[in-house]
Amino acid sequence: MSVLSAAILSGHVLIPARLAAQGAPSPPDFSGVYFPVQQGRGGQGQRTGAPPAGAQRGGPPPRPTVSAPLSDGSQGRSPDAPTLTPEYMAKWEMMRKSRIAGSYEYDNNAKCLPPGMPAMMGMAYGMEVMQTKDKITFFSELNDALRRVYLDGRKPTAKILDDPTYAGYSTGHWEGDTLVVDTVSLHTSSFIEGFTPHSDAMTVKERIRFIGPDVLEDRIVVTDPKALTKPWETVRTYKKAMPGNDQLREFACPEGLDKTK
Repeated sequence: MSVLSAAILSGHVLIPARLAAQGAPSPPDFSGVYFPVQQGRGGQGQRTGAPPAGAQRGGPPPRPTVSAPLSDGSQGRSPDAPTLTPEYMAKWEMMRKSRIAGSYEYDNNAKCLPPGMPAMMGMAYGMEVMQTKDKITFFSELNDALRRVYLDGRKPTAKILDDPTYAGYSTGHWEGDTLVVDTVSLHTSSFIEGFTPHSDAMTVKERIRFIGPDVLEDRIVVTDPKALTKPWETVRTYKKAMPGNDQLREFACPEGLDKTK
């Protein structure tokens, strides 16, 4: 028996110090407070600071593109909104008519409900990322909403799948410097974006990574075989806040529901 074979059997294999020092690369640290980079619908906006196409220096800015800018849906759906099946398009039309009539029945913000996933990742008022080895927490100032991404290998149980939530249940793993996240068990009272409905079969996959110094990108793919004719993709980009501007405010939305004051 060779010396190496004996060492393996005895469990005393010595790894060269150079190889041990190399090890596996540590994942990036996303911790911090971030604010969204201004983007167009679907994450297609410019991030370079260059003037919009067609703009002339010193002249008036070009007329903005009209693409369903009103939250009540009175101008129809944006061309890059999720494409709905006939059944769910009918649901959207019903909700649209309700909102145009001034009802808050399908306005989750007015009812102080969480934004839900993936709408939450728009992070209109900023987000805080808290990272540990086994879990990453995303906290949104809007409605004080939060979501947890578990990195310890756990899987959603039958109990979790039978009890959907607005944030859903998220598990993730690292692929190099990219955090890959799968989210399931999403409450059907939430919306994909705006007030686009979804079914209980909706899932969300994200790939989150730094694309520049303190610039975080979240590439989102929404799949729903019941509500969508094809997966919907969008990109969110965030810039890390510097000291002095790295605090979120309490939203305290439920105060608005107190009719006794």
